[in-house]
Amino acid sequence: MPNQANLPNNESGSTPELRLGVNIDHVATVRNARGGPHPDPVRAALLAEKAGADGITAHLREDRRHIADRDIERLRRDLTIPLNFEMAATDEMLDIALAQKPHAACIVPEKREERTTEGGLDAASSHNRLAPLVRQLRDAGIRVSLFIEADESQLDAAVLLGAPVVELHTGSYCEAWLCGDMDAFERERARLQTMTDVGVAKGLEVHAGHGLTYDTVQPVAAMLGIRELNIGHFLMGEAMFVGLEQSIAKMRRLMQQARQSASHRAVL
Repeated sequence: MPNQANLPNNESGSTPELRLGVNIDHVATVRNARGGPHPDPVRAALLAEKAGADGITAHLREDRRHIADRDIERLRRDLTIPLNFEMAATDEMLDIALAQKPHAACIVPEKREERTTEGGLDAASSHNRLAPLVRQLRDAGIRVSLFIEADESQLDAAVLLGAPVVELHTGSYCEAWLCGDMDAFERERARLQTMTDVGVAKGLEVHAGHGLTYDTVQPVAAMLGIRELNIGHFLMGEAMFVGLEQSIAKMRRLMQQARQSASHRAVL
């Protein structure tokens, strides 16, 4: 098995920091299945903050299938850690982002029929649509990231658009593990590592996320160029059995172990 903050990489040579962003969308999914106010995703966000999350991610979809506008408003009001607002590249979402002014906005692909985000944003073929959104978000002081596949053409597109951050889609990597295809798993891991290094060389801050679990997080956490992991669905599911604080604490521990081991190997 592959199980083996908010500060920039420490130039003194200590272990580079790796942040954990916790996505609370699927607390809202459960709430909306029944209607009414429970369970409350904002309460989950505050518990995640208490447990050591470095930021909270929430995706306000066009169809409002989980997170609602009032959730974003309350998160902006109540959180003391950064809010990462996931959004489609639409005028409606741009207006909401500019009104709410979250710490960060991650532009993601979105299709009504999908269960969850499938694949990365095709930034390379969407320059004309994305350029004004990125510019307006940056002008408002919002950190912009693009959720993309681990592909050099997409990294080049992010640079051209002026997006300072990319989040690499780890879905194929995690799916290979679930299917037990270790050859594919290793290929996807190697691709993520290579494109992380390429992204850093191009001056991008590199994040990663989608589908990560206790079983798959450590090889990604060991990639020293990655600065942040965004994890949600698995943590919320695990919380049903052990509680949210415990599920986050274990994930943080696995991430830290992998990062420290990788940093140690790098200086040998």
